[in-house]
Parts: sequence; structure tokens; C-alpha cells
Amino acid sequence: MNTPSSPDLQPQVKPNEPPPSYVKLAMRNMVRKGGKSLFHLGLTTMGLLGFLIGMAYLTR
Repeated sequence: MNTPSSPDLQPQVKPNEPPPSYVKLAMRNMVRKGGKSLFHLGLTTMGLLGFLIGMAYLTR
């Protein structure tokens, strides 16, 4: 399991540049693990839609 201190997770930063933002690192990670990220996005979307439709049905 990779830890935050492992070298493959550390971004390549030049000395005069600020470290990349959290959003930039997250987007880079999503591109690298595209299939898994899309699967989790789909699961989250379906869960949220199911919850909203269930609440609408129960509170009608």
C-alpha cells in the first residue's frame, strides 16, 4: 500500500514553482486511475439519485 511519503506519489516540483494544488493532484490521480474513478462516480450518482427519489416517494 502506498503511503503519502512514497516517492511515486510525490509530484515533480521545480525549485522555483509552488507545489501543485490539491485539485490538480486529485485530477492527475483521476486520470491515472480513470476506470475506477468513473465507477465510483457512477456509484455515487446512483446512490444520490436513489436517495432523492426514495425521499420524494416517502414524503409525497
